[in-house]
Amino acid sequence: MGPWDPKFNFQFYIQFQMKIICVGRNYTDHIAELKNEKPEDPVLFQKPDTSILLKKQPFFIPDFSNDVHYEVEVLVKIKKIGKHIQEKFAHKYYDEIGLGIDFTARDLQQKLKEKGLPWEKAKAFDGAAVVSNKWLDKKDLNDVNDLKFSLQKNDEVVQEASTSLMLWKIDELIAYISTYFTLKIGDIIFTGTPSGVGKVSPEDRLTGFLEGNKMFSIRVK
Repeated sequence: MGPWDPKFNFQFYIQFQMKIICVGRNYTDHIAELKNEKPEDPVLFQKPDTSILLKKQPFFIPDFSNDVHYEVEVLVKIKKIGKHIQEKFAHKYYDEIGLGIDFTARDLQQKLKEKGLPWEKAKAFDGAAVVSNKWLDKKDLNDVNDLKFSLQKNDEVVQEASTSLMLWKIDELIAYISTYFTLKIGDIIFTGTPSGVGKVSPEDRLTGFLEGNKMFSIRVK
């Protein structure tokens, strides 16, 4: 397709483009770990679809950072369009729960924070979002507000938590996010990470588990 193709259905493209909305500082222990202030409202930022790590591809540490951290997070996939969703109806907007990693160039993020600048360069770069190939049906889970999840680095558990520890639960997040951004089919919400984040090095193997299910396993290069 060249600069403009009259056969290209722009409205179709816009309708089915997805976005990744991430929640920061949603676990008290992680807030303390990074010596951040506890927010009054959810902290939101976005990653473009180009940040999704391609299937069967390793994560390549970018040249612009010497301190990239893993952050395992429970994911929620939106199934229908919604705006200004009331919390009591939020459960109707998703069926699938996944697991992922919000890779963060911590050294770059710190520099940006010190200058009061946005975080996107540190969190939205190519490959910075791991999205599990497997998604669990909400109907098969006992309670989305008490999901056990963990991350192993080279077979050692480095992060382990439950969604019961989130400051804002999934339905609260959907209601809050939809106040500012229209949620569309296929959008993914990264719900925040617990403590235990740390640096990745070449040849590390990162493996994520949700409710006993192996959700992903990736190699770092």
